[in-house]
Amino acid sequence: MSQSKPAEARELMCSGALLFFSHGQQNSASDLSMLVLESLEKAEVEVADELLESLAKLFSLMDPNSPERVAFVSRALKWSSGGSGKLGHPRLHQLLALTLWKEQNYCESRYHFLHSSDGEGCANMLVEYATSRGFRSEVDMFVAQAVLQYVPFAVLPWLAWPPGARGWPLSRALSGLSRTFLCLKNKSSASVVFTTYTQKHPSIENGPPFVQPLLNFIWFLLLAVDGGKLTVFTVLCEQYQPSLRRDPMYNEYLDRIGQLFFGVPPKQTSSYGGLLGNLLSSLMGSSEQEGEDSQDDSSPIELD
Repeated sequence: MSQSKPAEARELMCSGALLFFSHGQQNSASDLSMLVLESLEKAEVEVADELLESLAKLFSLMDPNSPERVAFVSRALKWSSGGSGKLGHPRLHQLLALTLWKEQNYCESRYHFLHSSDGEGCANMLVEYATSRGFRSEVDMFVAQAVLQYVPFAVLPWLAWPPGARGWPLSRALSGLSRTFLCLKNKSSASVVFTTYTQKHPSIENGPPFVQPLLNFIWFLLLAVDGGKLTVFTVLCEQYQPSLRRDPMYNEYLDRIGQLFFGVPPKQTSSYGGLLGNLLSSLMGSSEQEGEDSQDDSSPIELD
């Protein structure tokens, strides 16, 4: 590749890859696609929307089951992060999510939506995901899992969802995914996902309040995050334990959310055990510190 004209050479390789893809030459096309990425890395090219769209186009044409595609997307995301150590550019995540959604690869699409800023797109995908692959009794769990998960933990999203496997257990399909929107400290996207999903899902009646207790919990939680009151968060977790027990991951997400938004210390061994024990210990610690400055307040806790 000529060092004097790297951009022209990159465009030529991209055009060649597209030509190979159009003729079904997957191996040659994938090789050229990787060379496009290599040229971006070596030239230290700044991230731009046009380049992200080109990479997403190449990704969309690759065989979904090829190992080259996994290597390509991993490398593309790393480049798009600009050396920041983050999980990739939100715009690239959005483009990847849309491609995977078209392929009905909902699990991987969901992962990339979680790392984008497209809450509305995520909600629309989840509606299709829930209606085509889930049980009616799981409609609330699809959006709860996503909203709770918007916290900085990265995992590989390559979990296989059997095509046409309606009713495949949700907890099994999502058990290895990263934390949620709130866990990613993305409250605005979490709110958009929740509002859009509950408005558009055909099995959810207008709310709030909702028929499903878990949806009411998520609604209250989003309000509580704005207030930042630990007592409100603790009462919510106590009152909705029957719903939260439906998925063993919920308490882990909530423990992290408590740390991020309500000042709960990292999980420690407690005589009470689990999330509630950690919250109660935090409350008692706060009460002891504030005891000298205030009298007992017997007024009820407001959830709204």
